[in-house]
Amino acid sequence: MATPDPKNDNASNTEKDPAEWTTGGEPMTGAQGSYLKTLCEETGHELDAGLSKADASVLIDKLRGESDRVKAEG
Repeated sequence: MATPDPKNDNASNTEKDPAEWTTGGEPMTGAQGSYLKTLCEETGHELDAGLSKADASVLIDKLRGESDRVKAEG
């Protein structure tokens, strides 16, 4: 049996549930914060600067669904 090769296997880990991320409890990244700031401004939500990476990812997905700009791009 061949050794698994993550670089070439067809299965994607890009859709992993944020609750399962090993670094999900760390503070959100600068890129997440910047994007969330924009999405919050567009959707009328307050930005919580203390979100974790995982929570920021979940909120980004939610706000993308509410953003007229993002809907228009899709």
